[in-house]
Amino acid sequence: MNTRTLADWLSYQEQVNPRAIELGLERVRAVWQRMGAKRPARHVITVGGTNGKGSTVALLEAMLRQAGRRVGCFTSPHLLAYNERVRIDGTDVDDASLVAAFERIEAARMQGPGEPIPLTYFEFGTLAALDLFARAGLDVAVLEVGLGGRLDAVNIVDADVVAITTVDLDHMDWLGPDRDSIGREKAGIARPGRPAVVGEAEPPAGLLEALHALDATVIRAGVDFRVERLPSGWRWTHRDGTAMTLPDPALAAPVQYANAATAIATLHALGHGLLGADPLPVVAAAMRGVSVSARLQALGGDPALYVDVGHNPQAARALAQWLDAVPHGRVHAVFGALSDKDVAGVIGALGPRIDHWHLAGLERDTPRGLSAHALADALVAGRPDARFELHPGVAEALDAARAAALPGETILAFGSFFVASAVLVAHRA
Repeated sequence: MNTRTLADWLSYQEQVNPRAIELGLERVRAVWQRMGAKRPARHVITVGGTNGKGSTVALLEAMLRQAGRRVGCFTSPHLLAYNERVRIDGTDVDDASLVAAFERIEAARMQGPGEPIPLTYFEFGTLAALDLFARAGLDVAVLEVGLGGRLDAVNIVDADVVAITTVDLDHMDWLGPDRDSIGREKAGIARPGRPAVVGEAEPPAGLLEALHALDATVIRAGVDFRVERLPSGWRWTHRDGTAMTLPDPALAAPVQYANAATAIATLHALGHGLLGADPLPVVAAAMRGVSVSARLQALGGDPALYVDVGHNPQAARALAQWLDAVPHGRVHAVFGALSDKDVAGVIGALGPRIDHWHLAGLERDTPRGLSAHALADALVAGRPDARFELHPGVAEALDAARAAALPGETILAFGSFFVASAVLVAHRA
């Protein structure tokens, strides 16, 4: 009798394939086909992009659930518990459901002639989500791309509509050295004749060229749909004449207007009346009620504590825009990063907005974690006058920031999901 717990399964999955990342669809598609390759929902939305994916998924989920639709969401990575990756009707699936799905996946990958099919940790999770969604009788499945798009495991499913939020420099070892190359990889989630919503007003030419080569129906921010900020709220308009005047999104940061506009455009393109005969009250209610962890999440207190998963220069520019928009007093940063991230670009994007850096080593969390000394080298090179302290981990950096910050000032913790997770754990303690 199989008695593996969820923790056992996750540990096992890290050993099945010696590579933590192995892009390509052949292996995961073969296992999916052995499992029956059932469509995960009546309608499928796939969300890709460098930044903004998690917020856009949350906005899509909020609007669809507000309209009474049965929705499943697959996202990654998680912050506090693996179960966060698979949600059905707004609730994380339980351990037993995930274990049962993993057992079915294991049986499928072991069957047939030859050696068992090796799967990565992410591929196990993707197949578990697809399996659980297919069994749940969903109206809509929303799938977030893990890395890139063309060769990401979620791309075994043909989406009815895709959203590509932004394209910037990240995961360059895997996706290419520039925005054009990365854009071409992200375009690979689109399908011929189906809508591809581009949420960035100035997307790279490579993205648009690849979408047109795929014969996707491109719907662009700033061309086919627009955002107009109002003294109170904002207005979404589409070239077909559809317009909505909406309350500000509950999610903080100016960039969330673009994410919200992209989510609305995606459902508008999907059609099928999923938001009902009068979408306005549904969308407005979703704007007021949407939430997603660690996207400029306010954790309260004085000094105020905010946590964000921003970990690349584009995300840092969004943080800078937020800091510029609202006075925050002196800003104390709790910052940690992984070795494959553009730390210099993040520091450069924030510039002088950070008054004091608390640099947290992440070596205890992951082999990819940078030490506080490595972060300090990058900080001194980019901002020689910066004030900073070194800490062995996030908890120590957060304690020091709390001790140093005065009432009326701000603590901003960011740079990695590992940072966000540690701060959320400390906040709940």
